[in-house]
Formats: sequence, C-alpha cells, structure tokens
Amino acid sequence: MAEEEEKGEDGLVTEIEKKITEAFEVFDRESNKTVDVREIGCIVRSLGCFPNEAEVQELIDKACCFKDWTMLELRGGMEVEEPGGFVHLEKFLPVVTKVLLDRRFRPIPEDVILHAFEALDENKRGYITKEDLVKHLTEEGEPFNQEEMEDMLAIALDPETDTLHYRDYRKKLVVDETKTFPFNV
Repeated sequence: MAEEEEKGEDGLVTEIEKKITEAFEVFDRESNKTVDVREIGCIVRSLGCFPNEAEVQELIDKACCFKDWTMLELRGGMEVEEPGGFVHLEKFLPVVTKVLLDRRFRPIPEDVILHAFEALDENKRGYITKEDLVKHLTEEGEPFNQEEMEDMLAIALDPETDTLHYRDYRKKLVVDETKTFPFNV
C-alpha cells in the first residue's frame, strides 16, 4: 500500500513538473532554459497560484541563479540602475513544485473580492468611478504601474459610463479552484 502511495505521489510530482516546465517555456524566449525575473509572477499565476508581489519576490530570491544590473536611465547626470537577472528552469522547478504541492497562494474567494470593492465604493452606489479606481490602485497597497492600470481600465470599465460595476466585474476575477491547476490534479 505504501508503495502505491509513493508511486501516486511521484506521478503527481511528475505531472506538476511537466506543467511548470510548459509554463516556463512559454516565457523562455531564447530557448535556453532561462527566463527574465520579471516574468516569474506571470508564470506562477498561469499555474493557478496568486501570490502578491512580495511573495513573487520571495520565489525569485529562492530560484534566482544570477543577477545582473541594467542601467535604467540617467537622472541629473547620475546613472540609476535596477536589478535584473534570469532564472534557470533547474532552480525554478523545485521551488514552484513545492509551492504547488503545498497549495500556496490560493485564489481569493468571491465574497472577499466583493467586500474589497464595496470598501472602495464609499457612497455605496454599486460602481466605482474611473478616477477613484485609478487613485486607489496607484496610490495604495501594492500600486499598479502605468501599464497594469491601462490594462485594468481597458477590461474593467464600462465604456459608456467610465465606471466599474463591481458586482458584475467580480465574476471575471473569481477562479474556480476545482478547475484550476494545481488543485485538480
């Protein structure tokens, strides 16, 4: 019996590693088993996990083989640099396999999403204006960058009223755990 359980667990690990590798390869533009660290959040989220940015950084720290520094821009005659780097599949695979086996970073339940939107709707109108949405998402918590904000607005806002009707929109944000990897293997 213990031998069957071990084979079952080995099969699960093999399946998880296969899914991780497939997701990783989508972002491996050079086909050299490495991805830019900036892609790690997208890869992990494509696997049905929903870490915040601090948790993504923890994963990067655990899996990152080497970092480099790239010049961002010149400000006032000084070079300003930002950390960059690459993550190798061989380092990424065990870290994310453990995340999936431990079922970390689960989706947020629908009622929690609704309560979050209701907290932003101070006048209890059932919608949030574009201006209020931009203010909350760029100035508080983990702020959206310009590209993230533009993407969100393009998808979330009613084009006729420039408002977010959150009771309808929340349904787009809900993830059914029974249909999402890794929870269905």
